[in-house]
Amino acid sequence: MNLTAEQKKFYRGISHHLNPVVTVAGNGLTDTVLAEIDRALEDHELIKVKVSVGDRDLRAEVIKQICTATRATLVFTIGNVALLLRKARKPNAKLSNLIRFKN
Repeated sequence: MNLTAEQKKFYRGISHHLNPVVTVAGNGLTDTVLAEIDRALEDHELIKVKVSVGDRDLRAEVIKQICTATRATLVFTIGNVALLLRKARKPNAKLSNLIRFKN
């Protein structure tokens, strides 16, 4: 999913209120971590993931693998944090960051 500059700006504004929900660190990208990211995307739709692995190139590769495995869209990265988006089939108004911070 390609995002317009306006959409990226909107999602970036929402992301200021968010903390990373998953951290990818020393053990790398395991099936358990991917399952947790997938669950978080289904619940919250817009999440931050902290990727504390190696150098910039390795971090970019891990983020690309996460997006591919979870079918998420990368909104932006800043340092070790990536903002991921995947709209839920049935959004939960109590959990969805897109619904909660829309106004």
